[in-house]
Amino acid sequence: MKQISSRDNPAFKRLRGLVEDARARREARAAILDGEHLVRAALDANWPISCLVLRDDVLDLPAVREVLQRIRLDIESGKTGVLVMPPGLFNTLSPVTTPTGILAEIPLPETLPAPDANGDVLALAGVQDAGNLGTLLRTAVAAGVTQIWLDRQTTQAWSPKALRAGMGAQFCLSIAENVDLAQRLASSERRVLVTSLETGSVSLYALDLRQPSVWVFGSEGQGVPAALQALAHDRVRIPMPGQIESLNVGAATAVCLFEQVRQRLQA
Repeated sequence: MKQISSRDNPAFKRLRGLVEDARARREARAAILDGEHLVRAALDANWPISCLVLRDDVLDLPAVREVLQRIRLDIESGKTGVLVMPPGLFNTLSPVTTPTGILAEIPLPETLPAPDANGDVLALAGVQDAGNLGTLLRTAVAAGVTQIWLDRQTTQAWSPKALRAGMGAQFCLSIAENVDLAQRLASSERRVLVTSLETGSVSLYALDLRQPSVWVFGSEGQGVPAALQALAHDRVRIPMPGQIESLNVGAATAVCLFEQVRQRLQA
């Protein structure tokens, strides 16, 4: 274990950059996990941990000891570093108001696994709220989606806020960022489905959703761009008998994905 006591320490500066700066995360191909839950989720998914960062007053906690034991061989081989900081320094690094005392730096994959031709895809255009994105990823995992396509206007899937909202979902998905969705949708062999309130859209409950699909959802304010809607095989309308015209992207995604789940379970 290496003790750090100064904000001027290069390792501290690097970690702070990964917490605060999207560009730093992109360039380093790394992200920061905050809290025991996310660290455990990464370990459960056999995700490598580059560095474990601990507040010095949590070293004897059973949960921390368990994490250290799980990565003991990687620590001994030098694959995983361990940094220890006093509370005052650690708390300035943590991205949450009430830090738990444990952070981890993880590498992000340079290449994605081969696409699953039989799996579903969630494609997102312009979703800029990191909390919403994390929730969408969590919903996708729960519904059995295996792949995520994010366009250039969508926030990072690996920001601290998106990771907290995802609660480990990122480790269960193949996530492609900065995707040219128009090109990807045009060449997709899957059925492309886009939610729409426009005339000519088909009720969600009138569609056969049992085959692999690409579901496209847009930003909270603008929806799916017209250029992407034009590439859809079906434009889908969620029936809403109440006096509300639209749902937020998280609710709409959950309704659509779990109608697909329902149909497949009954097949």
